[in-house]
Amino acid sequence: MSDIKAFNLKDGMPTLEEARQRLSLALAQARQRKLPVIKLIHGYGSSGVGGTLQVGIRKSLRKRRKKGEIRQYIFGENWSIFDEDTRSVLEENPSMRKDSDLNRGNDGISIVVL
Repeated sequence: MSDIKAFNLKDGMPTLEEARQRLSLALAQARQRKLPVIKLIHGYGSSGVGGTLQVGIRKSLRKRRKKGEIRQYIFGENWSIFDEDTRSVLEENPSMRKDSDLNRGNDGISIVVL
């Protein structure tokens, strides 16, 4: 089991706006708990090409990084030991090597470094 805290943004099929509010709450809780990294579960869409939540949450993460609100994000399909950013995160947080989504190509998740 990994030390990474997961936040399920898609539970109950929320609207994109509700999921973005959950994202804000998840980031606030993570900061309060002094968590260095969190996992967001946003799903990948029933079409298999990216649903509303996946696309919208990823856009929000890009904006938050640009504003300096988060240090980094790694989309699930890149959450692999072959990815340079992943290796950097694992070096800082070795216990995350036990994360069940590592090397799985799960585009329904995103990893966020605070």
